[in-house]
Amino acid sequence: MDTLTADAPRADSSDPVAEAERAAETLGRVRQEIAKKIIGQDTVVELSLAAILSGGHGLLVGVPGLAKTLLVETLGTVLGMDMKRVQFTPDLMPADILGSEVLETGTDGSRTFKFIKGPVFCQLLMADEINRASPRTQSALLQAMQEKQVTIAGEMRDLPQPFHVLATQNPLEQEGAYPLPEAQLDRFLLEIVVDYPTVDEEREILFATTGVNQGEAQAVLTPGELMNLQTLVRRAPVGDKVTEAILSLVRSCRPEDASAPELVATSVAWGPGPRAAQALMLAARARALLSGRLAPSLDDVAALAKPALRHRMALSFAAKAEGVTLESVIETAVAKACA
Repeated sequence: MDTLTADAPRADSSDPVAEAERAAETLGRVRQEIAKKIIGQDTVVELSLAAILSGGHGLLVGVPGLAKTLLVETLGTVLGMDMKRVQFTPDLMPADILGSEVLETGTDGSRTFKFIKGPVFCQLLMADEINRASPRTQSALLQAMQEKQVTIAGEMRDLPQPFHVLATQNPLEQEGAYPLPEAQLDRFLLEIVVDYPTVDEEREILFATTGVNQGEAQAVLTPGELMNLQTLVRRAPVGDKVTEAILSLVRSCRPEDASAPELVATSVAWGPGPRAAQALMLAARARALLSGRLAPSLDDVAALAKPALRHRMALSFAAKAEGVTLESVIETAVAKACA
């Protein structure tokens, strides 16, 4: 089974704590620059950064007009990544994303095939309304997201490093949509729900976006510096208590497991696999670093439980009919695992 890798090459550092403090300071500047364009949505920004710092991908779910596209564009600018955007539509073909070979005729009449790179050859790919495309096109991203390479015309081609996908999904417009298959959902490290702003935030948005002068975000990191931060995340120590909490939480969300609470056993059709535990481990480390801490805590695990698990499990039909939600099921598992 292809799963996330928990280990990574160690970077030289004589003082990991000091390195973590410097990283936290840098990430503080990153957040300040993002705040110039994105008002409020602190949790969404934190989860998006955690997904990227973990080396993974994020699925942004929310109604139209909540600045999901603007957030991805701002992240690309501030993190110094080459960003490209693909608007997913029903007629989009795999070659429109990956690229294709075309036949060229030279001045001497000779003919050769030339590879034209698709938008996937970037460092940050925004897959806008990913559930609008056909399953065939959706699956074209699977290898790219997991293996950071694609196969075209029988030849393996590496993608730029780092490589991340931030996809958006509109939960309202279901007509003409193709739900993402479980295999592709599992490729996303976190599912990030983008909700409406508070009244104060919306008031600030009104004045900030309808005037003459609007804030502009500046680059804080380079791709190399971002990859160094990703290595630091993977080097962060994780205590036994946090590790056991992650294992307990993931296993207790599986209905067939002996440790599953009654609500899980009676309501969940299928639970999360090992990749969910790996996502929790990495994201908890990243969230700790964003907060200026080297090691994650139980609070980090609890805060990341829903984004890491929600898209990796499903309710039974009977549970849906009774009004049970995945959020309530995960909260029950968290209360037991992180007590």
